[in-house]
Amino acid sequence: MKLKLDKKDFIPFLQSLMDEYDLFAPVRLAEGVSVYKKIDRPEEVDLSIRNTQKPAKEIFFPQSETMFRYEKAEKENRVTSTEEIRRNRVLLGARPCDIQAFALMDQVFAGKDYTDVYYLNKRKATTVIGMGCDHPLSTCFCSSLNGGPFHREGSDLFLTDLGESYLVESLTEKGMTFQKNKFFEKATDNELALAKGIEEKAAEKVKASVPVDGIEKRLDAMMESPYWDRVQEKCLGCRVCTYLCPTCHCFDIVDEALTKKGRRVRNWDSCLSSLYSQETSGHNPRPTNRERTRQRLMHKFNYFPKNFDRIACVGCGRCILYCPGHFDIRQTIKEIQKG
Repeated sequence: MKLKLDKKDFIPFLQSLMDEYDLFAPVRLAEGVSVYKKIDRPEEVDLSIRNTQKPAKEIFFPQSETMFRYEKAEKENRVTSTEEIRRNRVLLGARPCDIQAFALMDQVFAGKDYTDVYYLNKRKATTVIGMGCDHPLSTCFCSSLNGGPFHREGSDLFLTDLGESYLVESLTEKGMTFQKNKFFEKATDNELALAKGIEEKAAEKVKASVPVDGIEKRLDAMMESPYWDRVQEKCLGCRVCTYLCPTCHCFDIVDEALTKKGRRVRNWDSCLSSLYSQETSGHNPRPTNRERTRQRLMHKFNYFPKNFDRIACVGCGRCILYCPGHFDIRQTIKEIQKG
């Protein structure tokens, strides 16, 4: 069913969500960085941000997360887990590339072989309200990775910005429960036609242009190729591409302890870090930037497809947009395909 939400009702609509749910949405912080965060005031929400700098994965897989706390009290040790989610949640305004990444993260944290309760509990408790990209960036290449600026898979509801209002589509059972919201009205035929035109225009801007078919087999034959000596020259090892990637999921676990109490914390990590693969003996199987750059690309386009039958990239373009060394993964893919 297709409804509409007038923008004059947007703030009251957000408040109605916050009355029942923990609301997460895109905001622009004081220092200019755009992120998804829990909303304290409806006025914080900024749906004009084309794509946040930090990905929406942080809602389910936080940059730093306390897994449990422990304390020694007299003769017993007390452990308090933080896995429980006490209130249902809504993620509002996530773009299709970030939402497509959730399906990849699900394979890692909620697959057949392993279930991560910290991730899964957040995922189950969250309704995803996606939003179409009416103005894709020049660095976007989602259409090359089975996505698109109006890709709806993974959304429970989906918004299209019509100018004076939002078109609202209910796509799942979770989404259907929002249809009775008092701020929704039935969309007119003219509004449906306008939405269709916006979607078609956006799709024209992100035509499939990055050749990923068969890249897994190409990489199989390139493990010792001299190509990696050249491609790594642009990489500074700053790791910004992995931290801002919506599908990268490397992490480290540390204990922060005082005399009688402490906590176990999971933090984002990166395969581009020189310490990430270093063993206790001191040996490092990826001793130079060459091996670490190779690992990043092999994981996304070879190892992950072999394990999960999907490329671990959604074409969001953040790694291109924010790389200080101007490393363009699209060009790298094309070079690999040429052999």
